[in-house]
Amino acid sequence: MQTVHDAPALRAAIRGWRGNGQTVGFVPTMGNLHVGHQSLIKLARARADRVVASVFVNPTQFAPGEDFERYPRTLVPDQAALTDEGCDLLFAPDVATMYPFGAQHSVTLRVPQITEVLEGASRPGHFDGVATVVCKLFNLVQPDLAVFGQKDFQQLKVIERLVRDLSLPIKILAAATLRADDGLALSSRNQYLSADERAQAPLVHDTLLKMRELLHKGHAWPVIEQVSSSRLRRAGFVPDYAVIRRAGDLSAPAEGEREGLVGLIAARLGSTRLIDNLRLD
Repeated sequence: MQTVHDAPALRAAIRGWRGNGQTVGFVPTMGNLHVGHQSLIKLARARADRVVASVFVNPTQFAPGEDFERYPRTLVPDQAALTDEGCDLLFAPDVATMYPFGAQHSVTLRVPQITEVLEGASRPGHFDGVATVVCKLFNLVQPDLAVFGQKDFQQLKVIERLVRDLSLPIKILAAATLRADDGLALSSRNQYLSADERAQAPLVHDTLLKMRELLHKGHAWPVIEQVSSSRLRRAGFVPDYAVIRRAGDLSAPAEGEREGLVGLIAARLGSTRLIDNLRLD
């Protein structure tokens, strides 16, 4: 696997593949890779002739007081993991490459409506940073397809909206969430959990399963949300939200609506913020 750090080297490699008529799949990451990320590479590998991954911890999607400074930077192990999965090229830029005028003075993209709820409400400006850096990466790589995990469900929907609205010729593939045996969604932030917290963390997924069960039994979704939030609080979590929304646009469902819904949870356990979701069909 080749590793490049600047745009000219990235474009030169991709230009060579294009000259041979090869398609390009892209997996953007912030590094500190685990088997969930590796599954994204596998999906890209199955759908494209060549696979590019990026590792970039994007400062513009972190709010003040969030974990940007302590977010793990593990480039050497990440390179080994990507090589094992058959990734062809790793793009690992620095901040100056991605934001030549500085992160605070960058052109910024905003995707309206869908970014204003849930994660967007809890983390103002987060999705502006996500949309901006993903669009920059898309412009640099110019892939035929890009793979995103469903664990970050709202992020996936934001990227889908971005691509459609800007008429970008990129197919977005959604990869299923990978879980530990006890149901906890795999995440780089799980390493921040203490042993006791790690034992408690699977309650998030269990609560999503309970949401689906209650919905299928005919309970109203506002009641299910209240029950779910209370269940998490009793177990020591501090929930930002535990909600049921339409999967297409994250709007609130109508009374009695049962199809096309998703349960979404974000909750703090100690100093770690966990997110997860589950389709409720």
